[in-house]
Amino acid sequence: MRDNTIKHTLENVYATKEVVINVVNYAMVQQMSLSSCEYPKGTDEFIKAGFTKISSEKVKPFRVAESPVQLECVVRDIIESGTEGGAGNLIICEVLVMHINDEVLDAATHKIDPHKIDLVARMGADFYCRASGSAVFEVEKPNTKLGIGVDALPEAIRSSKILTGNNLGQLGNVHEIPFVDAAFNDDKLKNIIQYYSINPDDMEKELHLYSKELLDAGKVKEAWQVLLAMN
Repeated sequence: MRDNTIKHTLENVYATKEVVINVVNYAMVQQMSLSSCEYPKGTDEFIKAGFTKISSEKVKPFRVAESPVQLECVVRDIIESGTEGGAGNLIICEVLVMHINDEVLDAATHKIDPHKIDLVARMGADFYCRASGSAVFEVEKPNTKLGIGVDALPEAIRSSKILTGNNLGQLGNVHEIPFVDAAFNDDKLKNIIQYYSINPDDMEKELHLYSKELLDAGKVKEAWQVLLAMN
């Protein structure tokens, strides 16, 4: 649940060596915050926060029914980072059982849909971040083969004043530099080459601008073809 309950939670963790991690989404964030109040020892925070208590299958602590994902765990280690202000505890757990609400799954893949689960992230002070809508984005996983890396990019690309570090990372995530595809047909590319052919520096700038546009749209193969046109 939340950090101010750590004092009581740690007492239970030390005593039982068992814990349930209840993932928090936007629909329950206010109740989660309420559960962090410093209630007297023995107060049932499930009741105070209006949460529904469910028995776990493998461990003694209860689960929060409203949580879209609940992890039943045993505690393997507790590492204290200090005793001064800002110090905390790293609790290392082994997950025994994972409970996932079907409503947050993608119907086709049966994987958790980030838009459906609508998670929140704890920030500093009173701030949180809602992981949904335009805040959720995808980053293509690295190739199963090793990416060539930014260091293997041609110097003209690597030292570009237009392409960002993210753009270079996208280009470096190929297992080899592509060949020029004679079948690649792009009107904008043709216009750039035709218009700037007498000025190589300006043409390089325009090609980098266009490739950045493609990379920002996730079109890595097309961006490579545009950059290869400099040769």
